Amino acid sequence: MIVMKFGGTSVADSQAISRVVSIVRDRLDQDPIVVVSAMAKVTDQLLTMARAAGSGDRKTALRLSRALRERHYNTAGELLGTALFTQFHNDLGIEFETLDELLRGISAVGELTPRTSDYVAAFGETLSSRIVAATMSAHGIAAQLVDSRECIVTDSTHTRAAPLFEETNDRLRSRLQPLLDAHILPVMGGFIGATKAGITTTIGRGGSDFSAAIVGAALGAQRIEIWTDVDGMMTTDPNLCSDARRIKVISFDEAAELAYFGAKVLHPATVLPAIHNNIPVQVLNSHNPDCEGTQIAARAPHCRNLFKAIAVKKRITIVDVAAPRMLLAHGFLKAIFEAFDRHRVPVDVVSTSEVSVSLTVDSNESIPALAADLAKLADVKYEGRKAIVCLVGENLREIPGIPARVFGELSDVKIRMISQGASEINLTFVIEEDAVPEVVRRLHKVFFSDLDPEVFA
Repeated sequence: MIVMKFGGTSVADSQAISRVVSIVRDRLDQDPIVVVSAMAKVTDQLLTMARAAGSGDRKTALRLSRALRERHYNTAGELLGTALFTQFHNDLGIEFETLDELLRGISAVGELTPRTSDYVAAFGETLSSRIVAATMSAHGIAAQLVDSRECIVTDSTHTRAAPLFEETNDRLRSRLQPLLDAHILPVMGGFIGATKAGITTTIGRGGSDFSAAIVGAALGAQRIEIWTDVDGMMTTDPNLCSDARRIKVISFDEAAELAYFGAKVLHPATVLPAIHNNIPVQVLNSHNPDCEGTQIAARAPHCRNLFKAIAVKKRITIVDVAAPRMLLAHGFLKAIFEAFDRHRVPVDVVSTSEVSVSLTVDSNESIPALAADLAKLADVKYEGRKAIVCLVGENLREIPGIPARVFGELSDVKIRMISQGASEINLTFVIEEDAVPEVVRRLHKVFFSDLDPEVFA
């Protein structure tokens, strides 16, 4: 059994969904489970109409809903033909009537809560999975729609809910295994789940990858395939460096590090259930299905290049917390991190001394409140428009001279923070955001000019 997850661009329109059907058909002998995202940009549109309704602008919210309804009707009509679409039309209509009723309710109350935001956002995956399942059936594939909210059980932290794995695994096995045993293809929406009480939740933007990994781990999949619109993980962002090359194989740890520090092909949490169950993950391109993509495995072959890739995370803010009066005071660091925890602001890079701490965060909207809280402990400054550059490779701590080589190439660049040692596989530093393109191109030229053919394409 394999899990095949198709992202928003892979189900963006009727042509894309037809490609999905063809790709899945070629793997039917491997008993696939299909997990789909919302159609491209639909989640953004749903959240926009939810915010409009929350501000009392019911007219705009319903207008956006009508446009979305027309897009899904048109796509389904092109895929199913007149006779089948006539039967299917009512199913879509019920979904959109429910959405419109919800938008009217939000507008009447004049408030958008995280709970209702999740409910609105969930329509994207619900709609796309309905269309994909119907299209599979129309092409003679024995397929059945499975509502992810019946299987993925989460806590009640709306907009970023955490799965409750014991309950989730039990439900996934009882719901999906009978279908697989009968050679019926389950089609599910990613990104969404529900609490034990059945209240709709979402597991965060990009969470469809995570959904696929959860399903694969629960059922012991042989492989998890992440289908997107690029050929795999690259040595760096091709938009920053035209010389970027595809990585054939990479370790779980390296992939997770790259994902966390800005590589957008993969959601950072995706690899965690796969790591724990030693399930290979493959990143593939639905627009170029013949490409072998990138394999992510527990262990990757040795690479003669120092680094596997360069990742960049932009829109970073540095928070400096300085407190000379707290010199050597017990609990200073604990108090700082407790403040970050209270405001739910994740930290990427940390640099400390006896009297000061510098941290990077990417949650700018929470920073003023966080800074006000930290000001009770110390003097606080923060600066935006920074970027984290992360070079990922194997056993970097064991190889002498790496920082000298990297920063020797950047002797004229203003480096704000440096981190190496916490992980064996990355060297991380912070620079001004506008310096990113030049820095990435220079480093890529030095460290990726002669590539190991076993690891890079």
